[in-house]
Amino acid sequence: MDRALHLALLLREGRRFSVQEAAEALGTAPSTAHRLLSALVHRGFAAQDRERRYVAGPVFVPQAPQVGAGLLRRLAYPVLQDLHERLGETVQLMVLSSNSILFIDGIEDVERGLRVGMRLNDKMPAYCSAGGKAMLAELSNPELERLYRGGLTPWPFARFTTLNALKRNLATVRRVGYGTSVEETERGVHGLGVSVHAPSGDVVAALTTAVPSVRFRRQDVPGYVEGLAAARASLEELLAAEAPG
Repeated sequence: MDRALHLALLLREGRRFSVQEAAEALGTAPSTAHRLLSALVHRGFAAQDRERRYVAGPVFVPQAPQVGAGLLRRLAYPVLQDLHERLGETVQLMVLSSNSILFIDGIEDVERGLRVGMRLNDKMPAYCSAGGKAMLAELSNPELERLYRGGLTPWPFARFTTLNALKRNLATVRRVGYGTSVEETERGVHGLGVSVHAPSGDVVAALTTAVPSVRFRRQDVPGYVEGLAAARASLEELLAAEAPG
């Protein structure tokens, strides 16, 4: 147990280990180091990067206090309905799960022949999604470095391949107040998203709209953003009303 804790602390400090290096750091046999590292991975204290070296796991990434998915869906559904009516496009609600996003609700535009299908209970890398970028932009650079210590998760339509490129994009997201996705989640889809906050100020979700690329026009962006911002304000007001006290 002491050796596992020692190894976890070294990982938290930013150390990266092969099995042999971990064995040398602990003064144990490689088989023992491998067993300890496997246990740490299982519990979320370690992960493996693209070079198969062991790095700090998701447990060491600060997570915002969670609002239950059931409560979020209940409060967000009328907000999504209003947003869908206002924008006339598919709208969705997502949460951040480590370095991925999880779609938990949405309303699909079914009246147009060309539309973007709604995702439900799907996961994908957060850095590819407009809403994911909006939530990632709330993290500090050290938090992002811990979250992506193993590198960016591969995705077939990814625009970014390095953390530094992602950081530059997130700086823009922080400045303008919303995230964008230009055919980064899937071909033929543009997205915009804003983060949603709990009364404490912590980010708990994101609201997004997805537009077929052939219908997307840059001059429409202010209208999309205005609608998303209004929906966020409504959902944050509902979350505040549900808060204890």
